[in-house]
Amino acid sequence: MDFKFELVVLPVTDVDRSKEFYVDKMGWALDVDHDMGEHFRVVQMTPPGSACSVTIGRGMSDPSSAGRYKGMHLCVGDIVEARHWLVARGVDVGDLYHFGATGQTTGVHPDRARYGTFAEIADPDGNLWLLQEVNDNPTGMSQD
Repeated sequence: MDFKFELVVLPVTDVDRSKEFYVDKMGWALDVDHDMGEHFRVVQMTPPGSACSVTIGRGMSDPSSAGRYKGMHLCVGDIVEARHWLVARGVDVGDLYHFGATGQTTGVHPDRARYGTFAEIADPDGNLWLLQEVNDNPTGMSQD
């Protein structure tokens, strides 16, 4: 039995502002923008290469919950390249960091270990995304 995780409903306060952020700045595909008036609108977007989409809108989630989602991961093969691409599009991406013997440390993981390097992105409401490098490095997880 397969259970495919395909959609997250993300609360936002301003649908147009969030749509602009995700589609125009983050480069996500706009799958649906269906507006049925002042009480209901659904906007579905998908990150490049992802099987999971994000939906924002009116009438489907409590806007007072906007900004409370933290730690959603966007996995990329090359985090340095991905960060550069996003910054060039106007996205405010935090500095790269990794975890080692002394805790969180600035910069890429010294071995470029799979799952080892991160950067943070906040959407206009403060929902927090983590870029995470998941590359083909055969060393896997490093044990700093």
